This record gives sequence, structure tokens and C-alpha cells, in this order.
Amino acid sequence: MIHGVQPNTTGLRFLFDTLFILLMKEKIPYKIYLQEDEIPRQWYNVRADMKNKPAPLLNPATKQALKAEDLEAIFCKELIKQELDDTTRWIDIPEEVLDFYKMYRPSPLVRAYFLEKALGTPAHIYYKFEGGNTSGSHKLNSAIAQAYYAKKQGLKGVTTETGAGQWGTALSMACAYFGLDCKVFMVKCSYEQKPFRREVMRTYGAQVTPSPSTSTKIGRKILEEFPDTTGSLGCAISEAVEAATSQEGYRYVLGSVLNQVMLHQSVIGLETQAALKKYDVHPDIIIGCAGGGSNLGGLAAPFIGEMLRGEADYRIIAVEPASCPSFTRGKFAYDFCDTGRICPLAKMYTLGSQFIPSANHAGGLRFHGMSGTLSQLYHDALFEARAVEQTSVFEAAEMFARTEGILPAPESSHAIRVAIDEALRCKETAEAKNIVFGLTGTGYFDLAAYQQYNDGTMSDYIPTDEELQAGFDQLPKVE
Repeated sequence: MIHGVQPNTTGLRFLFDTLFILLMKEKIPYKIYLQEDEIPRQWYNVRADMKNKPAPLLNPATKQALKAEDLEAIFCKELIKQELDDTTRWIDIPEEVLDFYKMYRPSPLVRAYFLEKALGTPAHIYYKFEGGNTSGSHKLNSAIAQAYYAKKQGLKGVTTETGAGQWGTALSMACAYFGLDCKVFMVKCSYEQKPFRREVMRTYGAQVTPSPSTSTKIGRKILEEFPDTTGSLGCAISEAVEAATSQEGYRYVLGSVLNQVMLHQSVIGLETQAALKKYDVHPDIIIGCAGGGSNLGGLAAPFIGEMLRGEADYRIIAVEPASCPSFTRGKFAYDFCDTGRICPLAKMYTLGSQFIPSANHAGGLRFHGMSGTLSQLYHDALFEARAVEQTSVFEAAEMFARTEGILPAPESSHAIRVAIDEALRCKETAEAKNIVFGLTGTGYFDLAAYQQYNDGTMSDYIPTDEELQAGFDQLPKVE
């Protein structure tokens, strides 16, 4: 528990405080809802406003920039267009995707009154809650779009990887909706830690395989070299790409990192902007957890766009696990997006494609690299990054659950940790700043992690400089 903070656990007091806040003290409601007709009808492409565009993807053999036709064996054609588009600011959301969004969007922007009170801070804390769908996370925003384009192209199915399981769950839902086959390679440590997440995927019809596996050439090679490995997203990506390219009628889809995913997730930030404007709230600090970049990019991109166009200024913080510190300790260089080294090269902040993080509960934040778009924006100092340790993350998660009534996902809890830190800093300086963070999803499938924390058996792991250097030494040579 954070020193000096006592969470409110009394039901009658909770009710009294709720009535006091809503009826007497504040004009801003507990939850800010948009109407159905306020769902964004276009995705925002931040690259159109970037002066320094993300570096192009390179062919790993020739080191030459990839063209659209070079990617058609891996990705859907329409998604390739979105991936390579650096000039179109607004891209229409297909009606079929909008119809699906209406099942769970708009998602609420919530004022964390009870967390504020527990902290005793003058700061106003808001969180954009993306866990109100069966997948339990924001991942569905891109999964349904990618499944739609695969169906439109006439494909039989798609393959993918998943870390904590939210992306695999979201994609299995989307594929079931459009009648597509879905093959998921799930990072082995998460496959074992989160059996119920795995079963949700199977319930929606997905085939789920722990990665690395013996079902692909790359999986067998990785197991031969690292027989005791707990896996990584880089390993799972390699297997999923091999599975897609070796079967007729399949393509590979990815839940983070790619430009197309940042595009689809922009609905998060666009809705957040609209909700804040309803009550004339200007956010001072915007916080998102960062693994590959889907949540951070989705929440922050529309605000970064305002900064790039000179319309506003914000302080944006990316929060990553100290066990996989791509932004804070990585290199900005071309690297493979996968451990098997069969995917294109992307220029990004990376720890090296051969870096395999510890089997901790950061889950979906265990990718060795970051989105090329976000990497360029970070390199250009549009936002800052902070790495936090696992036990402090769960300390924050527990406090949030006790005050706000939602059990947060471990990934989201990285953002909660820094939101609390910033709110306490406001307490010290007596500044009433507006803090907004992304609550990417719920943690009800992460109870093994919470059990470790509650039992006092959870530990922190921070890679040494020597361990990181081993990954840097294997970065590809690109002129």
C-alpha cells in the first residue's frame, strides 16, 4: 500500500461521497459518455502531420525499401495501403466496422474521484476505459478492422501471435463474427499463466498454440537453441508469419507495432478528445502503457497531432516495464520485428530481436521493439518515457481496484502507476493538473499475477547492461 493512503472501503461512506461529489462539489460527472452518433467515422493518421516520417520497412535480404507488392504474401492488400500511407490524414472507417463498434463504443471517460480522494491530490485524474467488451481490452478496435479486410479480400483465415492474450481473444472474436479461421501462437509463459484467456479464444473458435512450438520450422529451431525458453512475442510473430505464408488463403495480422494498428486505435484518442471538450477540460498530462505501441499510439496520436500542427501542447508519458525497457534503454536502429528474422526490418527503439524478456506479468508489454511511428515521435522528443518495476505496478493496481472498483490489467497498471506518481507530485506542488491515462482493459484473467503479489512471492527483474548489449550486438547492419 502507498504510504499515508487509506482506500475507502465502507459502502455507506462510498455512497455518501458519490452523492456529494456528483451533486454538490463537481460539475463534471463520474463518467463522461458520448452518444452513438459521436463515434468517430474516420481514423486519424498521425504520420500525415509528421515532419520526420517513420523510416521505411526494409527487405531483410536486400536492405531496400519494401513496396506494396513485396508485402502481399504476408498482409491483406488494403492493410498494406494503410501501412504505407504517410500522407492521408483521415481514413474512412468502413460501415461494417462502424456497425461492430456500436456494440461497445463509445467507451466512457471516467473521472477517478475516489482515487483522487484517497491520494489527497488536487490533480484531476481521468481514465479512458477500454475494457467494456468481451475481449476485455482495446485490442478489438483493430482486430475487427483487420478481420473485415481479410474477409473482403476473400481469405480463408488469418494467423497471429498474442502475449497476454488480449489480442488473441479480440481477433478470435472478430474472426468468429466474419466467419474466418483463426490460428493464434501464444507466448508460452502466458499460455501457462493464463489458461482461461486461452479457453476464451478456443470458445470463439481459434486454434491456440504455445510458442515456441514444434509445429513450425522456426519454432523447432528456437527450441533447439533455447530448450528452456518461456517464449517471447518475437518468437510467436515468427511462427505466425511462417504459418500464414505456408498456407493458401491465409494472411498474417498483428495487434500492435504496425502503423495500421496505430491508425485503427486512434478511435481511443479521438473519443477522449471529444469527451474532454464536452466539459472544457484541457489535459495537462497524458499517460499510456507501452509495449509495441497500440494503446499509447491510439490514445496519444490525436493529441500529438495537435502538437505537430501547433494547436496545443501536452506532456505525454509512455510507461514500459523495467524488465523490457525498449524506449528507455533501447537503441534507435533497424531491427527484425521477430526472433526468427524472417520479417521486414523496421527502424525502431529496440533491445534486439534476440532479446527474450523475463517471464514476468507485464504480459503484452514484452516485445523487444516499439512502433516505428512512435519511435520516430519519441526520437523527435514529442513525448517522454519511463520504466517501472513489476511490484510497484501491482501496488498501484491494487490501490486502483480498491478505490475505483475495477481490477486493471497488468499492462494498464503501468499507466496507473505513473498517473498516481504524477498526482502525488501535484500534491507536493499544490497544482491542480488534469491527468488522463488509458485503462486498456481488465485483469480478471490475470489472477495468478495478483496471487503472487498478494502472497509476497512476486519479484522484480531488470536486465543488466551486459544482457542488453548481447541483443544490441546482433542488430543487423544497415547502411
